[in-house]
Amino acid sequence: MRRTGTTRRGALTATGALALGAVLTGCGGDDEGAGGKQPAHSGARAPTAKTEKALREKAVRDGALLLARYDLVTEAHPATAAGLEPLRAAVAEHGKALAPPRAEDAPRKGAPKGDDAPPAPAGPVSADPKAAVRELAAAERRRADGYGEALLTAGPELARLLASVAAAAAAHAYLLTELAEETAV
Repeated sequence: MRRTGTTRRGALTATGALALGAVLTGCGGDDEGAGGKQPAHSGARAPTAKTEKALREKAVRDGALLLARYDLVTEAHPATAAGLEPLRAAVAEHGKALAPPRAEDAPRKGAPKGDDAPPAPAGPVSADPKAAVRELAAAERRRADGYGEALLTAGPELARLLASVAAAAAAHAYLLTELAEETAV
């Protein structure tokens, strides 16, 4: 009997189309207003460099927590490693893309050498592999929602990046939900 319903390929295609639509929609914000000096906005203030940096740092911290969570699930349930590795690698790349730019990689005053180490995630990993993968899916959904909210205060460039990463996180949540169903107990 053939399985009906949404396939992974169909879900990824739809997610890619949604992400492309979000990116293309965000590209219209660079038009100049009537005076030629101000961008055409809805009246919202432009984010400050400090706000942008804070958004990026929070996104990197959240990504580091998620990476640590992926590692814990993989360690606790080695059978899930093959399915989780590509998603974990994508989360790591998102962290690199979202990282605030450093001025010439200058050393930061007072920062310890281990400052960039990911923090340990809160809570233990479920003993049931299906439940552990479902928890990862929930974390990816929260990440997608959080980036969606951050779009409201981000500048155009960061907003496009956050929209892309939010779409990827939503796709990860879907794929993890499917993986949880396929995972043997």
